[in-house]
Amino acid sequence: MKPIIRIDNLRFAWPGQAPMLEIQQLQLQAGEHLFIQGPSGSGKSTLLNLIAGVLGGFEGEISLAGQSLASLSERQRDRLRADHIGILFQQFNLLPYLNLIDNVSLPCTLSAPRREAAIRRSDSVQAEAHRLLERLQLPAELFQRRTVAELSIGQQQRVAAARALIGAPELIIADEPTSALDGVSRDRFMQLLLEELDQSNTTLLLVSHDPALSEYFSRHLTLEGASSC
Repeated sequence: MKPIIRIDNLRFAWPGQAPMLEIQQLQLQAGEHLFIQGPSGSGKSTLLNLIAGVLGGFEGEISLAGQSLASLSERQRDRLRADHIGILFQQFNLLPYLNLIDNVSLPCTLSAPRREAAIRRSDSVQAEAHRLLERLQLPAELFQRRTVAELSIGQQQRVAAARALIGAPELIIADEPTSALDGVSRDRFMQLLLEELDQSNTTLLLVSHDPALSEYFSRHLTLEGASSC
């Protein structure tokens, strides 16, 4: 079985600067969860952007779902990302003029495989959005009558998580997803997220400064500006 992520001899440097990121080898199989930590400037977000195909200019090999990123055009990388990756941003990046269901359903308007997966799970994209929001403990009365701008930070975070999860992408990339939560809310969110990921055998790549999250992961990677795994 091909790994979801494979990295070999990765080296990345910004123009005119010394290498900030070096990883000899890293592989993640379906369903594996990796916790990435390190100080600011160590390359955590850069690594996520490289794996997501947003950032190029690297040496070595990065493959996602069996496809080498270096061999793909920008348009092909965009398609690969839409079909195979759910992204949970630190700032959530929700659309304030849309209601909860429409925000969660958005990836399925951009990806036929994710739309088809959502329909297989719940008979319609909207029904799957409902299921995920309820699974993440958002009250049903919020779904249609509120825009996301009216929600609390914790509620917005759960909407963003449901959007990343819809359509069962092979990989979830999460950048500081719990930074706005207190300890109790953080732990409950992680439990719900991991339960949902286990049901779909989805791989998780999560970056955080919070060492308390490490207990939820069997694999860890610490970056210090130049790292190997």
